[in-house]
Amino acid sequence: MVRPAVGDAGRSRLARLLPVGGTPAARTPFVLLVVLLLGGGLIVLLLLNSSLNEGSFKLSALKRETTELTDEQQHLQREVDAYSAPDALERRARELGMVPGGNPAFLAPDGMIRGKPGEPAKPAVVRKPVPAKPPAASPKPAASGNPAASPKPTAPATTPPAAGARSAPAPKPSATAPPPATPVPTPTTAGR
Repeated sequence: MVRPAVGDAGRSRLARLLPVGGTPAARTPFVLLVVLLLGGGLIVLLLLNSSLNEGSFKLSALKRETTELTDEQQHLQREVDAYSAPDALERRARELGMVPGGNPAFLAPDGMIRGKPGEPAKPAVVRKPVPAKPPAASPKPAASGNPAASPKPTAPATTPPAAGARSAPAPKPSATAPPPATPVPTPTTAGR
């Protein structure tokens, strides 16, 4: 029996491990598949990143709008609080001619009237300033001898009254006018 040389045995093992000549054509589809998967993954990652950025911009715009609306709501709430303050309500009621009410009377569940109703306070007369009339200015004599060229009298100019000037008192209501009717509460029964 002939023993192969040691060098031949090593070569035969190497030959079995190395691919045989037609393999580059078999690798091409695999390489294309890997390149397509990597390229597709990068494109999907780019689209995902851009959509996240767009959502981030929308989110920041909505946060800014929410902040502006919250500030506006707080401003309006402060205005409502200022209008509903007791002193502001009293001032506006007096401007409208309202007066504080008298003592109230209460209607009990059995129909009895508890308490004695009082008269409301007399309304304070609000006087509006009347502009004072200034003295009429005398016309100047004509410079020419033509009587047709004489100046025409002008209407007196009205000026607003000074801060300390008093105005004429407001006319009082006539005594023949009937007083305003005050509604009388009707008795009710409990539970209705």
